[in-house]
Amino acid sequence: MQFDEAIFIALDFEISNIIRNFAIFLKLTHMRIISVGTIKRYYEEHPSSKTALQDWVGKVQEAEWKTFEDIKKTFNSVDYVGNQHYVFNIKGNYFRLVAVVKFTPRFVLIRFIGTHAEYDKIKDIKNI
Repeated sequence: MQFDEAIFIALDFEISNIIRNFAIFLKLTHMRIISVGTIKRYYEEHPSSKTALQDWVGKVQEAEWKTFEDIKKTFNSVDYVGNQHYVFNIKGNYFRLVAVVKFTPRFVLIRFIGTHAEYDKIKDIKNI
């Protein structure tokens, strides 16, 4: 592991702790999406995804996920691919959305949105 990579991992861990503690302090119960703006920009460029992505956002923002099984209750076709990364099928699997889900601080970090074909080109999905 290079020095820069070690710093990045330590910083990522610290940021996660700060967000978790802030969520606990505020007693937040629903999931928060970081960043909804990414989703909006995508569906503005790809209008056929708009309704499905808006539906996904609404369901996530109402969710109170604590485990992968909770996500499966909301989105039956979701897959866990490792490293806290989850793959969601959007609009009948035409689009794919990859997100990091942190259960304790209750946030969902968008890592990728694209067509199934674009998703298939990603070599290491659990590390994007």
